Amino acid sequence: MKSCLIVEDSKVIRMVARKILQGLHFDTSEAADGREALDACKAQLPDAVLLDWDMPVMDGLEFLIELRKLSGGDAPVVVCCTTETDMKQFQKAIECGANEYIMKPFDSEIIQAKFTQVGLL
Repeated sequence: MKSCLIVEDSKVIRMVARKILQGLHFDTSEAADGREALDACKAQLPDAVLLDWDMPVMDGLEFLIELRKLSGGDAPVVVCCTTETDMKQFQKAIECGANEYIMKPFDSEIIQAKFTQVGLL
């Protein structure tokens, strides 16, 4: 079973994402900010990361840059999840190492389509 780390400061969105991803047969873990997520990745790298953009302590892009520096940190597929609509921001996320992005609010079909697109399903 593939693993996915859900990195999101909203407990409600983490819960929704967890239900969707478990329905897609992912083993899930959660982090409320980028620092927690980085610590989790140092302990064990997941197959995928569903990554919020705007979070306290360490935001999504800072986390992504640090993740990619870790030994093996280039392996997890990272899908950024945001309300951001500026294409320059999406480009910046891709340049920092994101594989794809989805817009909030999302649903099961959107996550399934993106995870299929990036080869996780």
